[in-house]
Amino acid sequence: MQSQSNPINFTNQFLIAMPGVTGPLFAGSVVYVCEHNERGALGLVINRPTDINMATLFDKISLKLEIAPLQNQPVLYGGPVQVERGFVLHESREGTTYYSSLRVPGGLEMTTSKDVLEEVAAGTGPSRFLLTLGYAGWSAGQLENEVAHNGWLTVPANPSIIFDTPIEARQDAAMALLGVGVSLLTLSTEAGHG
Repeated sequence: MQSQSNPINFTNQFLIAMPGVTGPLFAGSVVYVCEHNERGALGLVINRPTDINMATLFDKISLKLEIAPLQNQPVLYGGPVQVERGFVLHESREGTTYYSSLRVPGGLEMTTSKDVLEEVAAGTGPSRFLLTLGYAGWSAGQLENEVAHNGWLTVPANPSIIFDTPIEARQDAAMALLGVGVSLLTLSTEAGHG
């Protein structure tokens, strides 16, 4: 049992939805946890593209994205909370501070202010980033309870899966971090508590 002085912390980890998670919000999802503390948790789904590409989204916020490789890149579904709002997960850059950023231990930041998108549009923003609409949120103790009841597998995050792995391969890549031969197809949906 965890003591209060040493609580569980899933910050900078991937949550991989177990096969028993079948609802439309999280089935098949991999979530990067940006923050987890006594008040709850916040994460971004990293493997669910929407039908909106970056050029379309930038047009909606009155920015011109002229960088050809980024124009057709999909905006991701980050989770069911505040789906009208953009969240940018990116690498930290020395000497760069955005108006509204959350620094995640491990070298990443999650920014919600438009200044990061202005820099991306100008070609001066972070070179490795993903853009989501919405985020996943859990109240105090909720995520710990879901993990304890076999809703999620957890594994330390690897930024190369977030930024360098094709979207459709991110779930398998996150699973591979658990070890050789682990497959969602072979996992039980029942928790192993006695």
